[in-house]
Amino acid sequence: MPEISHRIVRSTGGLDMRIAEAGTGPLVLLLHGFPESWYSWRHQLTALAEAGYHAVAPDQRGYGATGGPDAVEQYSILHLAGDALGLLPALGADRVVVVGHDWGAPVAWHTALLRPDLVRGVVGLSVPPLPRGDHRPLATLRQLPGDPHYMVYFQQSGPAESELGRDLPTTFRRLFGGRARLHDSGLPLVPRDGGFLDVFDDPTELPDWLTEADIAFYTAEFATHGFARPLNWYRNLDRNWELTAAWHTARMEPPALLIAGEHDLVVANPRTRAALAELHHHVPRLQETVWLPGTGHWTQQERPKEVNEALIHFLQGLDD
Repeated sequence: MPEISHRIVRSTGGLDMRIAEAGTGPLVLLLHGFPESWYSWRHQLTALAEAGYHAVAPDQRGYGATGGPDAVEQYSILHLAGDALGLLPALGADRVVVVGHDWGAPVAWHTALLRPDLVRGVVGLSVPPLPRGDHRPLATLRQLPGDPHYMVYFQQSGPAESELGRDLPTTFRRLFGGRARLHDSGLPLVPRDGGFLDVFDDPTELPDWLTEADIAFYTAEFATHGFARPLNWYRNLDRNWELTAAWHTARMEPPALLIAGEHDLVVANPRTRAALAELHHHVPRLQETVWLPGTGHWTQQERPKEVNEALIHFLQGLDD
């Protein structure tokens, strides 16, 4: 089995990023979500390397050994997409296939939207490429009835950081191993007298894909720097909407693939379900939507074999 190695690489944006990598060949960039790190791609790095690809998973801006600035505005989608594509010169690549899960998926989709000349193909896990929309995202979320949406809860600096950092092993056990309790609307809403973790059950035992060693790894990753910088990604929702005005209604031209779990709380969102039915207008070269039965949000960790097979099939079908 190919070994995973680690090094620090400077993106053209000036950020020193820790990358995990394996294999040689065409570059495949793997972008993690919240609250994770390169480690969420541990199963894909070796599988892609064995299939003949150079698989690279960075700690993204604000995470792990990459770190990042403290200023909220330094976590816009332009910064994040720039970090990802800015790795290409240091990795000796002219073009790339970008794969993203959770928050990494919007970053991946935006690399394809902003720089289709550099992106051979794009894959999103869990989060489809949602159109920009006509209204500011936070205004829309704040108009939802009932308790606040979790992304609204994340806007205020302090409470979410304190809640998530209070007991790190419990945080990761609940986020990764707990069952999400969604509102009747299908949305993850935060009780007004509670916090984000109240959306999830506290599991009596871990699912078979998650080990105590995995929990310990994530605990160690977040013990030093906490959650403030990762939460800054959410605090740029309206800023991202403003910055991407020039791409309003723009189509995403590179070949694309979407992979989602049938029990994923993201695709349970009614807005997301509606967007899925219209994806062909926004992403004309979407090859397939792969639905994984019995799978929740942590797609590539829950179903590594199926995800690896779908990724490799997509990669092998790309034209150079």
